[in-house]
Amino acid sequence: MNQATEQYYQQIIQQQQAHIVELEKKVEELTAQVARLSKNSSNSSKPPSSDIVKPPKPPAPGGGKRPIGGQPGHQRHERTPFPPDELDQIKDYRLDRCPDCGTRLQPTTREPPRTIQQVELPESPLVVTEHRAHAAWCPHCRRTHHATVPPEVERAGLVGPRLSALIAWLKGAGHCSFSTTARFCRDVLGLNLSRGQLAKVLGKAGVAMQPAYEALAARLPQESCLNVDETGHKENGDGLWTWVFRARFFTLFKIDPSRGSEVLIETLGRQFAGVLGCDYFSAYRKYLGEGNVRVQFCLAHLIRDIKFLLELPDPVTANYGRRLLAELRQLFHVIHRRETLPAAQFQRALAQARDRVLKVGKRAPPRREAENLADRFRRYGAAYFRFITTPGLEPTNNLAEQAIRFVVQDRHVTQGTRSPRGRRWCERIWTATATCVQQHRSVFDYLHQTIVAHFAGQPTPSLLHAGP
Repeated sequence: MNQATEQYYQQIIQQQQAHIVELEKKVEELTAQVARLSKNSSNSSKPPSSDIVKPPKPPAPGGGKRPIGGQPGHQRHERTPFPPDELDQIKDYRLDRCPDCGTRLQPTTREPPRTIQQVELPESPLVVTEHRAHAAWCPHCRRTHHATVPPEVERAGLVGPRLSALIAWLKGAGHCSFSTTARFCRDVLGLNLSRGQLAKVLGKAGVAMQPAYEALAARLPQESCLNVDETGHKENGDGLWTWVFRARFFTLFKIDPSRGSEVLIETLGRQFAGVLGCDYFSAYRKYLGEGNVRVQFCLAHLIRDIKFLLELPDPVTANYGRRLLAELRQLFHVIHRRETLPAAQFQRALAQARDRVLKVGKRAPPRREAENLADRFRRYGAAYFRFITTPGLEPTNNLAEQAIRFVVQDRHVTQGTRSPRGRRWCERIWTATATCVQQHRSVFDYLHQTIVAHFAGQPTPSLLHAGP
């Protein structure tokens, strides 16, 4: 082979090698892009509803599928019978003769009667009352005067307070649409109410709840720990945001056009003295910087972001993610031993586990995704472990996420709101519902008491929990 031919083939080899390097780089970029586009609720902060393909559920403990119904070894749960003072009527059934031989039977008290308690709905649960203000003639004034109807009756109008509370419960706590609520009133109660009449009832209920809602809003900046989250909200096709603020004893919802930090400033002030549990969304980071507010970033969201690193094609980045996950597992292993360790030893073990996570997290390899996460650890690492030194603070933002699921369910039924008045109604009924559930109170009873007080011109029952 002459020199010219050899140079020709070397040139071709160099061109092919350069082409291979270029293709490998392109494959790596495309693989990373596929990984980013494949983000779901298990490896990012995306909500489960955004998953195109649901991540597979983890296998049941012990392997295999559990049978339907009660599981072996579980304690049987039976309903507690009604006490005697709650019985409206008693029906006795007696035998006169033996069903086997026909002999006349003698009553005995050696065994108690076999009982079946049955709850039934009356044929018509409605009580229709006509309030008549009779006329009387004054011969001195030569005028006709009418008797005064109680003001609470005038304010209520057609629908009384208890029925108003039921309609508010159906529409707000029961996720019923206007059509479903109207159908329930017609088919179950035997009462035809138009959508306009239902809207009036809900409007009165919303006004009745206003003082209690404002009292909770005024209390928010005084709380020592708050969990916050937000979700999209539609109003006549326009995009709004529903914010949830969950305190220890109450939950408040606020609908706002903005998803930015100005909502936090307006609601909590610039110098919120408590600790804010939240995810890593930019609005919370900006609020943290503007007011020097203390936050607890959600560890669950951090774990999902780390899991995403494991799906990238670069082995160095994936290895960094695996080392971080291993240290976080050790941290949660310590948390799960809280009840078995002395308080001082538990705090010491927790602090040591935290330091190991931060040490690994800050030492990232020179890769973009790893460096981004390492920069987060350097700037906000302490904010992920505030729960270690703050009693009552959770390491995750699950409390706020659980509270906001109710709103997401309601959004699927109502498709959002149509006016500022509807917006205020949603804020108040969601707040009352979530707070009553949190305080183990009956939502219906609270609505009834609130509407009765509003019609009677009395103070609104509080949603503030006295607490220990």
